[in-house]
Amino acid sequence: AEKVLGYDLLSLSLEGPQDELDRTQHCQPAVRLMCGLGSVSMQVVANCVAAAGYSVGEFAALVFAGAMGFAEALYAVKVRAEAMQKASEAVPSGMLSVIGRREANYKFACLEARKHCESLGIENPVCEISNYLFPDSRVIAGHLQALEFLQENARKYYFTRTKMLPVSGAFHTRLMEPAAEPLAEVLNSIEIEKPLVCVYSNVDGKKYMHSKHIRKLLVKQVVSPVMWEQTMHAVYERRQGTEFPYTYEVGPGKQLGAVLKKCNSKAWKQYNHVDALEDEEAAKT
Repeated sequence: AEKVLGYDLLSLSLEGPQDELDRTQHCQPAVRLMCGLGSVSMQVVANCVAAAGYSVGEFAALVFAGAMGFAEALYAVKVRAEAMQKASEAVPSGMLSVIGRREANYKFACLEARKHCESLGIENPVCEISNYLFPDSRVIAGHLQALEFLQENARKYYFTRTKMLPVSGAFHTRLMEPAAEPLAEVLNSIEIEKPLVCVYSNVDGKKYMHSKHIRKLLVKQVVSPVMWEQTMHAVYERRQGTEFPYTYEVGPGKQLGAVLKKCNSKAWKQYNHVDALEDEEAAKT
């Protein structure tokens, strides 16, 4: 990873400084690496029925499924992260995690937030849903003024909780359009094959079909909302009475497991978390 990235990611991850690690250009490769530590046996792949990755984690899912090589995927993530960092610095923007009541109309709230920005003199303001997490939970991204407006008027839109995310920009919105071309160029330069197991895309919650499809949707993903709730429904769709598969979340944190529980509590009963660092510590002791 150090050879591919051109800097010591391990040292940055373990020793910091935190503000440098939090920068998009460093954070994305770190997350990608933590989701893909260790080798994957062919037996594991053969027994797997589906894979999916959240945002940048989609690269890890594709590496696991044999569609991309580790070094090539990490290099693509490096280019993606640096381009998204640059796009973030061009416009003061961010992401707002929202939990709403059933009456909440997120798209209408975004529309009014954009109108508010226009009243402030902001041209072509951005405020849109960037992540569909689980029922009654969304992430809204766009200009900071729009997100501040939504927080101030949370009760009006039936939002029960709002929280700014510690990220530097409005990911998965059209504010990331400058990052699309650099990512497309690098994806066209690396070898991509049809996945050995079904991998579901963030863009539409459907299975990747072939290499051209992967290249197209990985670029589109940068400027499109992450349809994670829809993906969870697609992955775990079963005939009544059919057992759910074992689910493994690989990498730091158990956030995707918590989301799965909200989307499908029966599937969540077969959920397990795998943390590479925890496994290493256990092996040492």
